[in-house]
Amino acid sequence: MNEPTPFRPRLQASADPSYRRVFVRDLVLPCAIGVHAHEQDAPQRVRVNVDLMVREDNRTLRDRIENVVSYEQIVDGVRALTAEGHINLVETLAERIAGLCLADGRVSRVRVRVEKLDIYAEAASVGVEIERVRGGA
Repeated sequence: MNEPTPFRPRLQASADPSYRRVFVRDLVLPCAIGVHAHEQDAPQRVRVNVDLMVREDNRTLRDRIENVVSYEQIVDGVRALTAEGHINLVETLAERIAGLCLADGRVSRVRVRVEKLDIYAEAASVGVEIERVRGGA
């Protein structure tokens, strides 16, 4: 009787790049944002979601933070952007967050969602989502 051969995946070298997704979900921060007079008086809550596609290189991670794109740096950067001063548009905040993320050369694509949480009683949120690709492709 023949024994079944155990499945062993073959590792193939590929010219295709590998990617890792780094994300921040449902980060809620106060932000001075809005074009209306009543939005000029006090900060309001915004929720930020960020998805990064990070190109992996052949270097091993070696379990060291400097070898990865750190979500801590993304969160700290978004906190700093929301604290800088008044922003008129959620689109502007989203673009600034995308720029922050793409400043790291390992990030090839970023998707940013910015939502105002307290605009309409009937809606959980209103906002914008953008996606940007390194090099504009």
